[in-house]
Amino acid sequence: MELLRVDTLEEAREKLYRAVGEEWMKIREVPLEEALDKILAEDCFSVLDIPDFRRSMVDGYAVKAKDTMGAGENLPVFLKVIEDVAIGTEACSKIVPGTCAYVPTGGMIPEGADSCVMVEYCEAFDETQIAVYGAVSPGRNIVEQGEDCKKGSLLFARGTRIRPQEIGALAAEGFTSVKVFDAFRISIISTGDELTEPGTDRERGQIYDINTSALTALARKHGFVVCSRRTVKDEYDTLKRTVQEAMCTSDMVVISGGSSKGKKDMTAQVIDELAAPGVFTHGLALKPGKPTILGVDEQSRTLLIGLPGHPVAAMAVFEMLPVWLYQKLTGESKRPAIPAILQGNVPGTPGRKMLLFVELLPAQEGYLAKPVFGKSGLMSTMTRADGYAVIELNQEGLKTGEPIWVQVF
Repeated sequence: MELLRVDTLEEAREKLYRAVGEEWMKIREVPLEEALDKILAEDCFSVLDIPDFRRSMVDGYAVKAKDTMGAGENLPVFLKVIEDVAIGTEACSKIVPGTCAYVPTGGMIPEGADSCVMVEYCEAFDETQIAVYGAVSPGRNIVEQGEDCKKGSLLFARGTRIRPQEIGALAAEGFTSVKVFDAFRISIISTGDELTEPGTDRERGQIYDINTSALTALARKHGFVVCSRRTVKDEYDTLKRTVQEAMCTSDMVVISGGSSKGKKDMTAQVIDELAAPGVFTHGLALKPGKPTILGVDEQSRTLLIGLPGHPVAAMAVFEMLPVWLYQKLTGESKRPAIPAILQGNVPGTPGRKMLLFVELLPAQEGYLAKPVFGKSGLMSTMTRADGYAVIELNQEGLKTGEPIWVQVF
């Protein structure tokens, strides 16, 4: 029997990256309102000081702080009001000792003022004067010009995933569009004579197809565009035709099942027949995930990935390879891992890197990580887990009380 020649995860990633290169990614410009959850394809620099004028943080009176020294409930300071600044208009006056100007929240601070007294600490004395019952220090209740962002400074770096707050900051700078990376366009194919689609009648011995739905959701979670999703029988011609059709519309074709060396496992053969140069990895030194296939067709610029049939392994490898590749090509930052203390002894797997699925439990300081044990064919292994830790290739295992880093799903 032919055995799988496995690559380490690092070797497989290097081959995967070399197979496509940076030029594989497409860039397009989109309106700002369509940029949510997309990845910036270039650095964005500030074109304005934000704010580009000194403005008040409160409804109050712009003053010279020195004029309010010693002011209190029993000994107010009296100042002359020389202007009532309207919101959205330029302040015209210049504050000199003994004077002040009313400024609403967000309004422009007049020249000469260095602080703002809240209206709650002021009272009209007559038509032109106010009594100030509280002292302020220089800079109090004022946002200085450029305090939020200086003109010419880096707003967001290439690889930033755009959230609502980034859209708000870009809008504040006057941006109406940004350049972003196109999402991976992928097709998902699940293989197996035992599979039937949820919602249909199934015969004894059949199971509902998990991988198509799970991988579709996982792909969309990471911003990929799912072009098609199919469930097919273990028939060579059917699988070949389905993969060939998917290659016409996709950057990546993902096939779950049919990737090991069983009697009906034909994914590698299909990839080699349809693609050139074809398969470059058949087997991964990873648990779960050993029967993984990677291939490429240079002419159509399509990646072909054979995932294990077991749902947990399929989802884990999808995170480890397609998601990793997208982050690598776009420069997107990896989600930060959470430190935790392991609750239980876990042996390693000789010759393979191991993903240890864990449940995070709040502790007095931080988190405890409780191992979630289960076979790679059981979805409960994933549904009970909050994330995973990595046991390295030549690591014997992990012990109770050992600090680990948990990558949260």
